[in-house]
Amino acid sequence: MSFLEVRGLSKSFGGVNAVNAVSLDLKEGELLALIGPNGAGKTTCFNMLYGQLKPDEGSVKLNGRELIGQTPRKIWRMGVGRTFQITATYASMTVMENVQMALISHHRGIFSVWPPASRRHRPEARALLELVGMESQAERAASVLAYGDLKRLELAIALAHSPQLLLMDEPAAGMAPKERVGLMQLTADIVKERNIGVLFTEHDMDVVFSHAHRVLVLNRGEILADGSVEEVRANPRVQEVYLGGGSTFGEQGAGSEEGVDKEGMADA
Repeated sequence: MSFLEVRGLSKSFGGVNAVNAVSLDLKEGELLALIGPNGAGKTTCFNMLYGQLKPDEGSVKLNGRELIGQTPRKIWRMGVGRTFQITATYASMTVMENVQMALISHHRGIFSVWPPASRRHRPEARALLELVGMESQAERAASVLAYGDLKRLELAIALAHSPQLLLMDEPAAGMAPKERVGLMQLTADIVKERNIGVLFTEHDMDVVFSHAHRVLVLNRGEILADGSVEEVRANPRVQEVYLGGGSTFGEQGAGSEEGVDKEGMADA
């Protein structure tokens, strides 16, 4: 049974349909990839799901509760986590302190002055850092981390309130190939262990086809295809959108410069 139900989601900007009647379902323990060329509407969809944009039409229900009209903070409280294309961490804080701040917010302790923030929720924070492979760097400043480690830290922060749904916008953007594979394998392991649902956008087809349970393809704001990795890989319409009809995903390296667009720019 699907715990996330999106129906007829639409958004226009100045008469241009950025997203047009998009519907999708997501089950617990499922990794659903939302792919498409730049400008397909992926980030617009994410921003509507997370309350940063109000749709013109449509419904988004999490366990039967409507998310449309709620603020991002309220949606976060309802069990939705998010990571971004560009990492959002506190550079002046340590790795541990970044996760502690997320836990303090989750436990509604932002305005509490005692004990000091640096002493709060350390065991929970350490457990999250261990989960994402960052425990050994707990006391390092976030400002000196490699980009791949920042992505892992952001994932730990997103998991601090034990979300049921995790939205990951371009999780592998800017990472080296080995780091991309490692981060998505880590995400897949967490999905299985915690039985959460993940909706993620990604331009690297190697990442998508290696880890997604299901793939939904957007083109010009509309759903072009929705199915298993094998079904989407073999879909002639998807091949045409990505490769101009001249090849298939299997024949041309999905992560190569000749393959899909990897710029990772935000959609309209």
